[in-house]
Amino acid sequence: MKKILLTGCTLGLLFGAQVQATETPLDGTLSKIASARSITLGYRDASVPFSYVGDSSGKPMGYSVELANKIVERIQQKTGVENLNVKYNLVTSQTRIPLVQNGTVDLECGSTGVTAERQKQVAFSYGFIYVKGQLLTAKDSGIQGFDDLKGKNVVTTAGTTNERFLKSYNAEHKANMFVVSAKDHGEAFKMLETGRAVAFYMDDALLYGERAKAKDPHHWAVVGKEQSREIYSCMVRKDDPQFLAVVNETLGDLYRSGEINGIYQRWFEQPIPPKGLNLEFPMTAELKAIIAKPVSDPVE
Repeated sequence: MKKILLTGCTLGLLFGAQVQATETPLDGTLSKIASARSITLGYRDASVPFSYVGDSSGKPMGYSVELANKIVERIQQKTGVENLNVKYNLVTSQTRIPLVQNGTVDLECGSTGVTAERQKQVAFSYGFIYVKGQLLTAKDSGIQGFDDLKGKNVVTTAGTTNERFLKSYNAEHKANMFVVSAKDHGEAFKMLETGRAVAFYMDDALLYGERAKAKDPHHWAVVGKEQSREIYSCMVRKDDPQFLAVVNETLGDLYRSGEINGIYQRWFEQPIPPKGLNLEFPMTAELKAIIAKPVSDPVE
């Protein structure tokens, strides 16, 4: 079985020793933010509960958004800009990395998994969740794993590592699945709900987010042995250690203080806007380990 592995080098970059940002002078992204007196955050509009637009205000909300807001507060302290103007820029699976690279977006905290390929293009913060690739399907579908998908439509989201894995698995194992790529997670789940696909392959946390949006969440089940494992992190531009240090400093403080536990519970274990959805997704042992102590071993 092919898995997406995070190497020891990758995780070392993710969770290495915290680097303290220098007090002065500001450079890179921090200097840019201070000069403009504004910061641009990338957000996803349908990645429940990480980053999504949940009400008529049009403003993003979610677990990742709350973490990004904590980082903005720390940036205000570091730059001395009291009334920092926070701008939001919508990103998709396909545009998120280019928009960080070209400076349109200063910080993206959404649902982006860390891979060696992506680390060549952007830099990643400490991880804030550990996810596993699984299947969402109706409880009465009879599907328990990949072996039950021969000749059936399986939907996933375009531009994700899950899409690449699913297509690769299908070809290598001659699984004879019909892989359908949706533009976003919401569209993928709609295809599942309407019978155009029998299963939705994606990271488990996102599947629980889509399940919570259903009219009857308990009609749907996340099944199958995990096929891939990833850690989600915030993205910043490469070669900007001062800015990355501020991001990691913020997350590290949330972990050490225990504040992260309340933030996680708010978005994954309690009703969330706009309709009181509840993911019913307790913190995993893997995430608890990341919060308690940075890891350096490969994910097996």
